[in-house]
Amino acid sequence: MEAVVARKTWRTVEPVHGIVYFAPERDEIYDRLGLRRDQSYFVARAAAMGTVPPEVVIATFFNFRPDFVRRAMVDAWEITSPSNVLAARLDVVDRVLQRLLGDAARSEDVAEAASLARRAAERAAERPEGRPLFAGHASLPWPDESDPHLVLWHAQTLLREFRGDAHIAAMTAEGVGGCEALVIHAATGEVPASVLRSSRSWSRDEWDACVEALRSRGWLDGDGGLTADGRSHRERVEALTDERSTYAYEAIGDDGCDRLRTLARPLSKAIVASGELGFRAPG
Repeated sequence: MEAVVARKTWRTVEPVHGIVYFAPERDEIYDRLGLRRDQSYFVARAAAMGTVPPEVVIATFFNFRPDFVRRAMVDAWEITSPSNVLAARLDVVDRVLQRLLGDAARSEDVAEAASLARRAAERAAERPEGRPLFAGHASLPWPDESDPHLVLWHAQTLLREFRGDAHIAAMTAEGVGGCEALVIHAATGEVPASVLRSSRSWSRDEWDACVEALRSRGWLDGDGGLTADGRSHRERVEALTDERSTYAYEAIGDDGCDRLRTLARPLSKAIVASGELGFRAPG
């Protein structure tokens, strides 16, 4: 299997996972637990690892301003428990996917997609080493098969964290920090710098310092775009991330990946068409 297949398959299915961070249902459900709006993203995603301190969230989430994470996490486990948060998170997913997908949420196509994605995720679980956020999620029980939309969501969550942990490892191996990674992302033109900076709570001074640091490495030009060396760095990171993610998808092979993308594409398109999926500051 070519490594790029892992990236293509992850990207196609990713909206099914990612909507949990933006669904309007989340505010009502997390409010019931007593969580502040600035806490819910961090607490919900970190809960799979248990009652970890802020430093673990800073390390595993990677590109958020550390003080922002500390403020969100400092009293989180005094307010509620990981088990309550995980149950609430699944409630968010159930509601939003049923609302956006309607009857398709429990269709035969979703059940088939869930089965394929689960096989890949269970293969990934054979290699949790060096992937702490993935390992936390891999320890969670699977949703019941009578709810295929939840099985698909959980499988894609595992595959997303499996890839995400590998991506962070690749960037740290290149000597890139969290804010610098965002600056490099912005330099590609895919997402505006203002959106990446504000959604991760970096100050303008901190952002500008990272821009200068990357210019000194020869990765950014005078206009803030990537130089040839900068593009080479990004290509190395993306290629290594793809390579380290391929193991999971080998469980279903090229044909299985193609079928999974075919089945998931209309689901992802419906989620994107809702206009609810997009960057915003956590909380």
